[in-house]
Amino acid sequence: MKTKLKGRYVIGYDGEDHVLIENAEVVFENDKIIFVGKHYLGTVNKVIDMGNSVISPGFIDLNALGDIDHDILHLEARTNRQNNLLWSEQYIKNGHHEVMTAKEENFKSLYAYSQLILHGVTTAMPITSVLYKEWAETYEELAAAANHAGSLGLRIYLGPSYQSGIRVVKPDGTIQLYWDEEAGKAGLKDAVRFVEEFDGAYDGLVRGMLAPERIECQTSESLKQTKYYSDKLGVPIKLHAAQGTYEYHAIVEKHGVTPIRYLYDLGFLGSKTGIPHAHFIAGYSEAHSGEGEDIALLKETNTTVIHCPLIIGRHASALESFAKYKRAGINLALGTDTFPPDMFQNIRTGSMFSRFIEKEVEGSTYADFFRAATLGAATFLGRNDLGRLAVGAKADIIAIDLSGYHLGVLDDPIRTMIVSGTGRDVKLSIINGRVVMKDQKIPNFDLEEMKTKGQQYFNKMRKGYLERDYQQLTERELFPPSFKIVDSI
Repeated sequence: MKTKLKGRYVIGYDGEDHVLIENAEVVFENDKIIFVGKHYLGTVNKVIDMGNSVISPGFIDLNALGDIDHDILHLEARTNRQNNLLWSEQYIKNGHHEVMTAKEENFKSLYAYSQLILHGVTTAMPITSVLYKEWAETYEELAAAANHAGSLGLRIYLGPSYQSGIRVVKPDGTIQLYWDEEAGKAGLKDAVRFVEEFDGAYDGLVRGMLAPERIECQTSESLKQTKYYSDKLGVPIKLHAAQGTYEYHAIVEKHGVTPIRYLYDLGFLGSKTGIPHAHFIAGYSEAHSGEGEDIALLKETNTTVIHCPLIIGRHASALESFAKYKRAGINLALGTDTFPPDMFQNIRTGSMFSRFIEKEVEGSTYADFFRAATLGAATFLGRNDLGRLAVGAKADIIAIDLSGYHLGVLDDPIRTMIVSGTGRDVKLSIINGRVVMKDQKIPNFDLEEMKTKGQQYFNKMRKGYLERDYQQLTERELFPPSFKIVDSI
């Protein structure tokens, strides 16, 4: 089955970098691209003409939202309310438990993955919150997630998260870590089992990965074992580290070194290790202690930094800076990590922060960030068949519509679609040669039904915060409305 895809612009690949070809075509046979350029002379079975559009490699989201986002409840919480959103010590003593039923937990990944497809993500490495979990993700949840990804046609890297500790709030409002090392060991065992059973499922769309929860919630032994199994199984690791003041200073206080140096000393860093967010390093503007050359350690070990500019920007932080890390030769990838899973917003936001810090455009262009969301991510995954439109690459292709009035005038197509576009301008998504979305519709998928169920899930998740709050505030106190709610004026 040969299909020809036509558009006003095609983002091709010349062996070293993306290139732009005007009025061009991409031809793929089954799951592989066989032609990129103008005037394909062979016969095809089907032609899809996307008209005034950019034909692009699909986005690779290495910190994709795998559930229904809780961050809308966190991003405007006042400083004196942030700790109310964590687990209380009393909640631990009362017996922490699952807020959601197994059926509800299985549903969340279907909702999340459909959102990724609608926003032009063709390869995802998800993250889900453990705040409203009994502990961490379960094997059963991830088995359901793998089946959802396979049915939707999403290319995905999966593994259940695991942790040996979690942050809890004491009655006086201070944070400490509560430890359950046996739960961490059991979680790692389930993660290894998941990789062994699911890696390569759904015609290779589902691949395994190891997902230890944030660094401060891991023992050194768990991290060493994670690295061991990553090497043994040949799968990537994703560990949240160097992402916040509590974590950074807790690691420095306990181990005497920065989080990045700690991971380096454990032998944890490497080409199969991806670190979201990696901005809280020695010398960072909010780091009050810790010394060293963390950027040099990341470069030396060929560790990938998964930059998530929108989510950290919403919480008043930034990478200092994307251009600096790029100059140092660090492999950079992007993750959305929040709702909406919109790579256009992330590129726009990341470029803005980097330019503000650098006072210079070089190294912070939209093209630089686009490369991170495609080629940089593919490098981390060890996949030279992803992140590019080239002969032999997988047919993971999206089309971004340029005809919308809201986009304004057309200059350079990359600049135009990043400045004015959103994920909703993605009108076609093809993964592994299969059309998984067209005109913002997913085949045999009821978006209205999903919207209703998603709201029900969120409402229940929100209620769960009240039980865990160390001060037992009312819902209105914990989640105050933007404006006063009245019956009349």
